[in-house]
Parts: sequence; C-alpha cells; structure tokens
Amino acid sequence: MSVDMNSQGSDSNEEDYDPNCEEEEEDEDPGDIEDYYDGVANDVEQQGADAFDPEEYQFTCLTYKESESTLNEHMASLAATLKVSHAVAKLVLVSFHWQISEILERHKSNAAQLLVEARVQPTSSKHAMVHSSHHCAVCMQFVRKENLLSLACQHQFCRSCWEQHCTVLVKDGVGVGVSCMAQDCLLRTPEDFVFPLLPSEELKDKYRRYLFRDYVESHYQLQLCPGADCPMVIQVQEPKARRVQCNRCNEVFCFKCRQMYHAPTDCATIRKWLTKCADDSETANYISAHTKDCPKCNICIEKNGGCNHMCFLCITVGFSLFSADFCWMCLGDWKTHGSEYYECSRYKENPDIVNQSQQAQAREALKKYLFYFERWENHNKSLQLEAQTYQRIQEKIQERVMNNLGTWIDWQYLQNAAKLLAKCRYTLQYTYPYAYYMESGPRKKLFEYQQAQLEAEIENLSWKVERADSYDRGDLENQMHIAEQRRRTLLKDFHDT
Repeated sequence: MSVDMNSQGSDSNEEDYDPNCEEEEEDEDPGDIEDYYDGVANDVEQQGADAFDPEEYQFTCLTYKESESTLNEHMASLAATLKVSHAVAKLVLVSFHWQISEILERHKSNAAQLLVEARVQPTSSKHAMVHSSHHCAVCMQFVRKENLLSLACQHQFCRSCWEQHCTVLVKDGVGVGVSCMAQDCLLRTPEDFVFPLLPSEELKDKYRRYLFRDYVESHYQLQLCPGADCPMVIQVQEPKARRVQCNRCNEVFCFKCRQMYHAPTDCATIRKWLTKCADDSETANYISAHTKDCPKCNICIEKNGGCNHMCFLCITVGFSLFSADFCWMCLGDWKTHGSEYYECSRYKENPDIVNQSQQAQAREALKKYLFYFERWENHNKSLQLEAQTYQRIQEKIQERVMNNLGTWIDWQYLQNAAKLLAKCRYTLQYTYPYAYYMESGPRKKLFEYQQAQLEAEIENLSWKVERADSYDRGDLENQMHIAEQRRRTLLKDFHDT
C-alpha cells in the first residue's frame, strides 16, 4: 500500500407501488463494484466440502402482473375452500401471512374462530349487543335504512360518513388497514366494500396500490424491491436473511429486512449497530479523518488504497532513508502480523471493569465501541478505494487489448480478483457489528479467530491485486481461492439462518 505524505498533521416512508411507472436509467456510482458477486466462480473453484456456498439462495424477480397473478391464484383457491368472497379471503390471507397450510388447519379445527382471528367476523357476544337503529352513530343524523351501511359486526353508519372515513384513510396511505368506525371494533373492511365508497378514479388507483403493497408485505415469501421507483417483487421459497438482487434496478438487499445485505450480522443486530453509529456520530468524528502519524517518523500519512499494509520509505530530519512497514489499523510492525493478526482484530476486554466506577465503565464502553467502529469504517473506506483500483484494472485491460497484448478473456482474471476482493471485504466489514454485540466465550473466540484469518488473507489479496503485474496468474488465483475459502468458512459457522 502506498501513501500520500503531508508535511503537517491534521486535527483530529413507506414506498408506493405504481404499476404504470416508466423505467428510468440510473447513474452508476463509480464508488461501487455493483456486480462483484457475479462472474468470479471459475477463478475460485471449490472442491469437495468447500464447494458449499452458505450464501446460495434461490429467488425469483416478479413483475407486477406476475405478482398479482400469484396472489390471485392463492386467493381464489382459499375463497373456494372457505366459501367466502374473494375480498374476505384476501383479508384472511393477510392475517396469516399467506400461509395457506396453517389457514386450512385452523379452518378444519374451528372455521368460525378462523374468521374472528382474521378480523372479518365479530365474536358472537359482540354481535348480540348490536341494536337496530336508523341513526348514524357518527353524525347522529336520522338516515333512511337503505343509506345505512355496515360490516359483519352490524355497526351501522350512513354512506356519507363511510365515504369520508375511507377517503381520509386512503389519502393517508392505508390499504387493508381500513376498519370499522365503531369504537373498539377491529373488523377490517373488505376491498369490495371500500371501492364503491371512494369518490374518484385517482383515489381508487391509490387504494389499489396500497392494497398491493400490503398484500406483498404480508406475504412470507414476497418482498417489494426497495430500489427507488422499482415495481419488482422478489419471491423465495423459504424466507431468510440472505442476499437478493433485483434484475431490473440491480438493488442488492437482505430479503428478510429489506436493508443493505449484512451477513454475518443478523437483521436485529445490524439495526442496533446502525442506530448506535448514527447516535454516536459526533463522538466518533475524530476517527473519521483519513490521516494517521507514521509510527517510525511521525509524518502525517493518508491511505490512498484499500490495503492496510503500509510500506514506504521514511525521511528523517537528516534526510536519511529507512523503510516503514506497518499495519494501518494498529500501527504495529507488519512482520508480526503473520502470527499476531488475531490480536490486531480482537478487542481486549478488561476483566476487572465490573468492579470499577461508573465513569471507568463508561470510558471502557466508549473505547470498545470506537475499536469496532474504526475497523468497520476503515473497511468501508477500503471498499471505496479498491473500487478505484478496479476501475484502473479495467482501463489497463482495455489498453492491453487495444495494443494486441491478448484478449479481454486473457486478462479478465485481474478484474475477477478485484471483484472477489470487494466481496470478501464487504463480508469482513459486517463481522465487526457481529463481534461488538457477541457475548464473551468460546464461540466468540472461534469467531474472532476466523475473522482474523479472513482479514489476513484479504490483506494479502489486496496487496497482490494492487501489484497484479508483479504476480503471475496462478499465484493471484491461489490467493483468491484462499480468501474465498476463509469467507465461506466463517459464514458457514456464523451466518444467521
């Protein structure tokens, strides 16, 4: 890793679905390698047990029409079985997350209770308390019988009040959540009850979109793509916290929580970590700078590549030269990292901290957080810098091809090496929130050992990718294989299932 040297130091909403939206081209972010999960398999072929990929996950990208067809197929089948309207069947499916086997099981044991739990039928006791009246319970006006409307609960309200009620809720973005106006009545209104009450086609179109959103979000096998204005739906057989990618907008996300992919950290933990990072951003400001002081000559240095192995010539006051070879993270001698890399990535807990003052415990807690945050942030910055290396490799390949120094296929292994490096470093970045919240014990020691092994091989790969011309193809591909093997081993043992 080369560095820049400076003579002076520095101071430390919910999304609506629009089935008619037009496809728009998005500008690619030059700081990302969007497809680094694709196209590198041939260069890192795994044998035997190593061939297992813990991230392998089958999913399908559905268009609006395909999603609607899937939903309607389930709805029609259930409506026929339960002998209810299609609109009521949808509400039952929403209540039980479209798990048809569970619904049918409950229907066999107690059909009436199933509809009560789905909030489409009242309990018998509440139903018996309702008395007939020609007064609207909202506006208290006398209304002709034919203008009184009610759900299965028999709570009667005039058509005008129902219209206002539904209009206000739909304008607020409510779909299946439109319910009875009576106090303490939780009955949901079927869509065929609401549609005639909406005064305009524009409002009906909104209601349709909100319903579709709610149907998809309640389905245990479906997720809306979180990409901006993207209408695609991701379908899986078994919902897990796994990486999925939309084939329309290329958005990559975790299927379970729809946030950025975060293996090996689980969904709940990454939410806590990101919230903590946001809350403590001011506290962590001092480490957001890109500079550190060289441990040999104290000159301020700035990392300009992803590799954490610092190697350059220092100049003393007397203008003599000597080599500085150290770790960017801990500033320790790099030569020891072959055996002590585990110590560099592992936080050393103070075993006596519980017996010390609250102030000391608070300082220790902050120290621990900053240890993990600095490494999390450093690998994020390394990803951005290595994306620039990837661009340079692509330009170099293009130059060689133009000068008849081989074909694109001959040099593609260089591009694949940079893509695999990004893939491995992305996983490594998300090991730090996992380790931060992990309880001390034998399992954490095993995790930290595997984390350190992965980190060491990633730095070796980063070093070689940045100096690809100095290594032959076999050496580089062997390093790719080792790094990917370390990554898979860690995920196999610790990836949330």
